[in-house]
Amino acid sequence: MKLNVFWVPVTMTLLTAGCATQQATTTPSIAENVPPQHVLELNAGSRISALALPATDEPVETVPDLLTMVSAMELALKKNPTLSGFSAEIRARDAAALQAGLLQNPELGVDVENFAGKEPLDGFDGAETTIVFSQLVELGGKRGNRRMVATLDTTLAEWDYRSKKLDVLAKTAKAFVEVLIAQEQVSLNAELLKIAEQTTTAVSEKVDAGKVSPVEKSRAQIELAAARTEANKAVRELAAARQRLAGFWGSERANFGRATGQLSDISALPDEESLKAFLDNNPDLTRGAVEIERSEAALRLARSQAVPDLTLSAGIRNFQETDDNAFVAGVSLPLPLFNRNQGGVSEARARVDKAQSEQRAAKVGLATSLSDSWQNLAAAYMEAVGLRDAILPGAQATYASTELGYREGKFDLLQMLDAQRTLFTVKRQYLESLGAYHLASTDLERLIGVPLLDIDKTNKENAK
Repeated sequence: MKLNVFWVPVTMTLLTAGCATQQATTTPSIAENVPPQHVLELNAGSRISALALPATDEPVETVPDLLTMVSAMELALKKNPTLSGFSAEIRARDAAALQAGLLQNPELGVDVENFAGKEPLDGFDGAETTIVFSQLVELGGKRGNRRMVATLDTTLAEWDYRSKKLDVLAKTAKAFVEVLIAQEQVSLNAELLKIAEQTTTAVSEKVDAGKVSPVEKSRAQIELAAARTEANKAVRELAAARQRLAGFWGSERANFGRATGQLSDISALPDEESLKAFLDNNPDLTRGAVEIERSEAALRLARSQAVPDLTLSAGIRNFQETDDNAFVAGVSLPLPLFNRNQGGVSEARARVDKAQSEQRAAKVGLATSLSDSWQNLAAAYMEAVGLRDAILPGAQATYASTELGYREGKFDLLQMLDAQRTLFTVKRQYLESLGAYHLASTDLERLIGVPLLDIDKTNKENAK
């Protein structure tokens, strides 16, 4: 079965998917099996569901004692501090778009003339009172263009949110994998410490019986001290990894028990060229396309601002002396002799060029990142397969035979310790290669927005 540690969907259809339930299972430690049992099983449906959950301000359910990747992602989506401000920003831009589309308010003016002067204008007998309503009429499509710019600002904020959400999910997935690796490192070092203790005890018995030199006891004690140091180091590193993971849902402490999953389920690599076709799914590219559209809308707005606006007015005038009324009307229009928004248009045109250049640069950058991630994935895959299929079983068999030979007096302590060291070095390398595989897989799927499993299926269907 193909494993994808993380799937980054970018289409909005996936954001409405339902939530599936993942069954958590307890699995043996890598240190106890050759090759190790799978310890990071996550089915595609569960991953889709985790990514589909919207970020909310609702209280998070109790953190499960046995933490799966899906539950970790759920917590990150609901409570990640980085995501908490995006909803407010989107609401603010929605409000700005509403404001941008509103008509200009009309104006009411009252004008009183010919009063409080000298005869015959003494008092208000000769006063003329004019009440006028005026309305600015925007021409050239200003209001529509302004509303379009503001609407695209909202769309940009939404894409910023989606991109950041996927970043958080990718980082959460990688932090989860690192916790799994750290847990296995603790188990591996605990096994090494146990073996070192058993070896020290056996050597001490041989020294007491006069079968071997006391020097071997000293060597065994040195190995025991080194194993104890590594075991303590692994525990500290696990604590740090757990805290980093919990930080993604805003917790100041690692408020979960044990992370559960599978690490060793790896599959053949997809072709690098086939991955490039999926780069258009990257939300950053979509965001860049919207940025170009927004800059083009801003250019249209700048050009429309060169068109003068009309001010229409209408009202009524009262002649106090004769108590007569008359209608008045007027129109005013600025003359664009000097200011035709030349600078604004030039600025907007330059920003269109800038957005287009940034989009081209983003495509090149994504292609480079894709190549780097694929190379990392390929290297980790080849290393893991080689260690799993050839090196690790051989190291295990060598250690088993050397240990037996030592007990029978066929090998000395140094030979046995050397075989032991080799075995555990290979186990660590294997664990590290599995971690590198899943971390690189996460990076790849974040770039292309498609699970590697789906690419495998597509390639197989095309080959039929």
